Amino acid sequence: MPTSRQSTAAARRRAREKEILDATRQLFDETGVRDAQIDDIARAVGVNRAIIYRHFSGKEELFALTLVSYLDDLHDELAKAAARGDATGSATDRLVAIVAAFVDFGLAYPAFVDCAQTLMRRPGPELLEEISESSLFRLGRGIAACLTVLSTALDDGVVSGEFNPMDTTLLANHMYASGLGALQLARVGMLVHEVAPGVPAVAELSAEQVKGYLVATARALATG
Repeated sequence: MPTSRQSTAAARRRAREKEILDATRQLFDETGVRDAQIDDIARAVGVNRAIIYRHFSGKEELFALTLVSYLDDLHDELAKAAARGDATGSATDRLVAIVAAFVDFGLAYPAFVDCAQTLMRRPGPELLEEISESSLFRLGRGIAACLTVLSTALDDGVVSGEFNPMDTTLLANHMYASGLGALQLARVGMLVHEVAPGVPAVAELSAEQVKGYLVATARALATG
């Protein structure tokens, strides 16, 4: 059994970790992921960088646990959207609401997209070397919770006969990954195409176009 002193020390450690993660997320939202440095986070918290490394193994672990914070908020938004879409009793309406909520969240928090893509680019064995198992578990739990909202809607659509995907779990993961890519495209705001052989051109792309495309794609993929 932990002593009172140990419990107090653990509580202080958790409070400090939360303070660091909150400061990291605020910095991400204000300046973006690429420009965020450990020294900037330390200054925001009012500690030296050694304290940061005392609580986190490195920048990758800090990124991972900050992403968990975004994922927790994303899950809440997806769950609310699912409840709204479910009011009609249609799995299709629920799916549309979930995908639209995902796009809205990504547009509101571009640092979420950057943070998620940064970690997705790293091979699993590398992440295991740089991020503790407990942090990876928290990250996996955050992603899984969001995907469950989506896969549940897909599963219910299969039962109702609205959907016919080959694998709802694979489709949910695909929608998450491709959705992140599409959100990046929305931020760029441009489409590239060829107007003549070897002659590129660009066209404007709006966030609403991206949302409409992702919703339409999700419905098409779900119906098989």
